[in-house]
Parts: sequence; C-alpha cells; structure tokens
Amino acid sequence: MKPPDSSLWAEIALTSPAERFLAGSGRLVLLRELAGAAAIEGGLERCRGKGVLLHMSGQLACALALLDLDGIAGRLILCPPGISPAQLDAIIDDTRPDMLVTDEPAAPGMAGLPVLHCGTAPRETGGRPAYHAASQWLLFTSGTTGRPKAVVHDLASLTAPLRGAAQFPRAVWSTFYDIRRYGGLTIFLRALLSGGSMVFSQAGEAVAEFLRRAGAAGVTHISGTPSHWRQALMSGAAETFRPDYVRMSGEPADQAILDMLQSAFPAARVSHAFASTEAGVAFDVQDGLAGFPASLLEQQSGGVELKIENETLRIRSARTAAQYLRDDLRLHGEDGFVDTGDVVALRDGRYHFIGRREGVINVGGMKIHPEEVEAVINRHPAVRMSVVRGRPSPITGALVVADVVIRPEWLAGPGSFETIRDEILARCRDALAAHKVPVQLRRVASLDLAASGKLLRSDA
Repeated sequence: MKPPDSSLWAEIALTSPAERFLAGSGRLVLLRELAGAAAIEGGLERCRGKGVLLHMSGQLACALALLDLDGIAGRLILCPPGISPAQLDAIIDDTRPDMLVTDEPAAPGMAGLPVLHCGTAPRETGGRPAYHAASQWLLFTSGTTGRPKAVVHDLASLTAPLRGAAQFPRAVWSTFYDIRRYGGLTIFLRALLSGGSMVFSQAGEAVAEFLRRAGAAGVTHISGTPSHWRQALMSGAAETFRPDYVRMSGEPADQAILDMLQSAFPAARVSHAFASTEAGVAFDVQDGLAGFPASLLEQQSGGVELKIENETLRIRSARTAAQYLRDDLRLHGEDGFVDTGDVVALRDGRYHFIGRREGVINVGGMKIHPEEVEAVINRHPAVRMSVVRGRPSPITGALVVADVVIRPEWLAGPGSFETIRDEILARCRDALAAHKVPVQLRRVASLDLAASGKLLRSDA
C-alpha cells in the first residue's frame, strides 16, 4: 500500500467487494451508497481548506463525516467522547475551528461557529468535490484530566502501519474503542483500506449487548484494551462469540489476560500491540507471551526504530505524528525519538511493561508501579481484574491497596474470599519486594473504565 496522496474516500473506492458496509446500532450503510453522495448537509465546498470541529454523538455519523471531509477540509478536529465542558472549551481555544459538524439537532454553533449537520443517510450530490489537499487530522491524548493535548497527524502517518501489513479482505472489523481516539481510528482505517467492513460500538452500550450485536453482524476481527476484554469475559456473552482475530492495545497485556483470551477463543489469533497517539503503532506481538522480545530493538520492521533510555520505551518512525498543536509542547527529542513514558524491564530476553512513569505510588521514597502488582494479582485463577492504588499514610506517604473482581464461581462457600485473599497476598509476597505487597485487598463487583477504555485510576 503506497502512502496516500489523495483522500480517504479515493483510497477506499479502489478496493472491493461492493457489499462492504459500515454499521452502527440500528443502522447500516453500504459503501457503494457513498459514491456521489454525502452525509453532511449544506455543501462540502463550505469546508474547503477550513478547520472543521467534529463534535458527534454517534460513531457512524463521525465515520461518514471523515469520508466526506478528508482531502477537502484543511483540518479535521476529532473531538473525543466523554470530555468535560472545560476540556471542550480548551479544544476550541487551542484549535480555532472555522466550522462545526455535528449529528445533534440543529442548534447555535459552539463559540458562534457556523453549523453543518451530518446524518447517517447519505444524500445524492451528483458528485464529490475535487480533492483539495492533504488534511491534518487532530487527535487528542487519552488523559481524563487537565487540558487535552492535540496531536497533528495526516492520512499518511495514520495509515503507515498498514503498508506492508497483512490484509484481510472481506473481514468484518469492530472495536470497543471510539474512532475519535487513536486506537479506534486505526482499526477503522485498517478495516476500510484492507477491503473489509466495520461495526461500531455505541456509547453507554452494555458489553454483553455489544458482543451479541457484533456476533450477529459477523464480526471476525475485534480490538480493545485488556480491561475491555476482562469486562467482556465477565459478561458471559463472549461464550457465543467466535472471532478469528482478537487484538489488545492501550494497556499492558499481562500473561493472565493473554491466557484467558486464548482459552475463550481457541481458534482465534490473539495479538497485543503497542501504540500511542503521538508515536503511532510500534509493533504487535502474536506469540502468546506478555511483553515483547528484546530482539525487536535490533530490527527496523516497517521503518520503526525502538530503544530503551532511562528505563522508558522510545519510538521513531514515519508513523509518528508531525507535532503537538501547541508550540510550547515538544513531541519528540532532537533525535526524533518519542518518549512514550512507559517503563519497561528486561527479563530473560524479553521486555515487560512495568507501568507509566507518572503513575507510580511512593511508599517511603520507594516507587511502585501499580501495573506490576496487578500482573501478579491477575495471575490468580479466581481474579477477573484488579486495580492497585495508593492510600495516604501519615508515616510512609502512601500504602499499596488493591480492589479485585472475583469470578462468582469461586465464591460458593463461607470464608471463600478470605481464602482467596490470603492466596493472592502469598503470591504477592513470593513475587514482589515487601513494600510492593498490598496491605489491603478489597473485593468489588466491578471496576470503572475511563472513556479511553483504560482502568480508571484514583487514590482511595
């Protein structure tokens, strides 16, 4: 696949078969319906060369807007779901859009912007506008607090991971992610540019309902965070879902979740990928083991270079974004490597993800990465998922505590949780330094996820 020098729609129009589709909850659009049609009402010419803020409630409408606008709009600003009003104000302030495209009922534009409506029923236009120039795609990092950081991509950097990659014609793709975030957008692009179809998840949709809908739509390839997949396995709906390919990214995939997915989907290829909004897709691992082989640092597969510096993974490639939008933020170092902030450790010829540099718990001056402790807890067969956090302590500054979700079948008898708790703590004492062992294990019914699909982490 060559680097795109035309619009997303032009790239897709070169592929087949004709019956490919995009599907939301209750609505399906055949790609052939989009030839000479547009989902955005009011004329795409008004968007030529303009900065367009896409503030949508539905993923299907957002996907159709992207197909309409790429190569015509100067800048596509993908407003992520689940942001606060203050964060939206910050996005508008930083990106200075000229137009607003929305699927909400007609209303005055945000900050006085002209409004165009986008639906899910494309209307015949007699022809698509001529290609203008490569559009900038502005994506936002997945943090849930603070000012969102706008990352500038274009279609070439977003699709670079697909060049030379395995193609899956006629595959039906889906993802727990939202396509306004990097993880979901790359799956959307992969589906369309490899000749497949796409089924979108829906905000607020129960995991079990989404999997039933995906199964009914014939989904063969599906992605999400490890936390998404833990919730899916707890839902019971995974038992009737039979994908060919299961992919994880966004969080470290520990051995427990890899083993659980391979057991739940024995006929599927299970992959875990490393990617970030800034650095793009670095690699994906399909050998069934947590972490990644140290040999990847000696290779330059797909033009991607990796190195470890100050214990964190660094990436340089053509998949990297051009820049942060704000001039006061630096995306990469002088050498072109992006510091991902993900701490890794080498064990037996393999690098394992330990946690985020900024996510440590400080216990008496000793640093603990929650993900390292969670990986040990999650290895107990009774545990579906866990989250480790710091509890304030007047003596040490913080203490390590954990919330765990236990499989219901392990809680049949009296005192069963106490037994499980003692076994988990014994495993932690065997595998971890004393200051990393939780002082408290609490059983909970569920754990919350952020809008990005990652575990929501907060202090007790």
